[in-house]
Amino acid sequence: MSRRMCSERNGELGFTLIEAVVALAVVAFVLAAIGSVVATNLRSVHSLEQHVALMQTARLIAAGLPRKGEPIPDGLGGEMSGFLWQLRLSPFFDTDQVAPDSRFIPARVELQVQSPSGATVSFETVRLQSRSGR
Repeated sequence: MSRRMCSERNGELGFTLIEAVVALAVVAFVLAAIGSVVATNLRSVHSLEQHVALMQTARLIAAGLPRKGEPIPDGLGGEMSGFLWQLRLSPFFDTDQVAPDSRFIPARVELQVQSPSGATVSFETVRLQSRSGR
């Protein structure tokens, strides 16, 4: 091999310092982007888990309400697994608008549940309450 071929060959081996720095910068940028996506997903999962726990607690409380027209006491409240809850009753409409021979009176039921983190959910429904004295 001649000297000329050796020198050309030596110049072609490896990467220059600039190429290595650019490659490192690209890899760092890609890793930062991946880290950002992972962090966002973790926050989303945490928020979703909190929402599911809040909804599940509200469903458990609603499932424990009296059934079959039994009266629901007004102003119920308490704590379940660290979640604060309150139940309020109000007339759905005036009792004079209800048929006098009806066994039931519609009542508006509002359930509000607050998680330990402060997030709240409210449900509103209508339940039939037995008339008192029947």
